[in-house]
Amino acid sequence: MDQEEMQMHMDEADELMDHSIEHLHKELGKISTGKATPAMLKDLLVDYYGSATPMNQVANISIADVRTLVIQPWEKSMLAPIEKSIFEANLGVTPQNDGEIVRISVPPLTEERRKQLAKQAKALAEEAKVSIRNVRRDIMDTIKKAVKDGYPEDAGKRQEDEVKRMTEKHTQTADDVYHKKEKDILTI
Repeated sequence: MDQEEMQMHMDEADELMDHSIEHLHKELGKISTGKATPAMLKDLLVDYYGSATPMNQVANISIADVRTLVIQPWEKSMLAPIEKSIFEANLGVTPQNDGEIVRISVPPLTEERRKQLAKQAKALAEEAKVSIRNVRRDIMDTIKKAVKDGYPEDAGKRQEDEVKRMTEKHTQTADDVYHKKEKDILTI
């Protein structure tokens, strides 16, 4: 293995760690903080003439106020499928269809529910950190194998140090993202 090939492996590892952080952001975005946010509905699919279609492709989703989302379908015939999709997603909200739009009122969170959501966010952060550590393990194995197969030992040591810095940076980012979300959840 040459230096260029090793750098490709390092770049790939960095990218995989970045994906872990992106996934964490995406999953934490789904956790309600008691505030209405279009991200709550981001992954919901609606039956659009027989095909499962993302909700944001059949309707405009906007925030009316801190606790209310408004879903304005582009076709009135989509009101019932949108309502059904929200019910089936089990988001803890009840859609209200007035014949023109669908409103979702996000109820304020109880203290107990806030603690549950904070715990859920912490679990997601831990999953991200495990994923980052798995990437670290894989790239370290690659480096060790390369050194064993003739890659310069001092270069291998530098790569291992770089992997350590990369891992620490991504782990810290995961913690920061989690702490920001936890603060959001626990703030009334």
